[in-house]
Amino acid sequence: MKLYDSRRAPNPRRVRWFMAEKGMDDVEIVDVDILQGEHRTPEFRRLAGMAQLPVLLLDDGTVLTESLAICRYLEALHPEPNLFGRDPKETAVVEMWTRRCELHLANPLMMAVRYGHPALAKLEGTDEAASAKQRDGAERMLKHLERQLEGREFIAADRITTADIVAVTGMDFARMIKWRPPETLVNVGRWYEAMRARPAAAAGM
Repeated sequence: MKLYDSRRAPNPRRVRWFMAEKGMDDVEIVDVDILQGEHRTPEFRRLAGMAQLPVLLLDDGTVLTESLAICRYLEALHPEPNLFGRDPKETAVVEMWTRRCELHLANPLMMAVRYGHPALAKLEGTDEAASAKQRDGAERMLKHLERQLEGREFIAADRITTADIVAVTGMDFARMIKWRPPETLVNVGRWYEAMRARPAAAAGM
């Protein structure tokens, strides 16, 4: 298998972090420079269908995109340690929090960086007002996480899951615009530092 990757992007990092938690080292990494537009070339579009990363190319030629779809495939191949849920109820809870963290935290922070970082202006154009609006939305979600993390080590289960990976990779990406979670959110801060101290956090950094 080959993983088409970009070291600068948060969605590919979700997959690298996921693989690192599972101890997977049997996937070839192919670096794609998005700032140079390598993901927009006709050759890449023919491979992936869309100008996006990550892309997992299977040995039989099947192409998978979307970070969580790729992670679900890898989970099926390597079911332990479990990162998506062990039974129907836990799987639903993990899915719920993964979706919340993706839609209301990670995606807004990613857009805040794209609108607010000068190096990415060629992708979206700089718009400080839009960047600030996205940050504000993400911080509203963090207030929900603050309550969820009261007395808990992880967001959705008694161990790390995809919900934690989606949340922390989005938050880490926002460090590019010098964003940090508000210090008043002590549970979020405790969780965030613990996540960043995990060996898998170094995946792709």
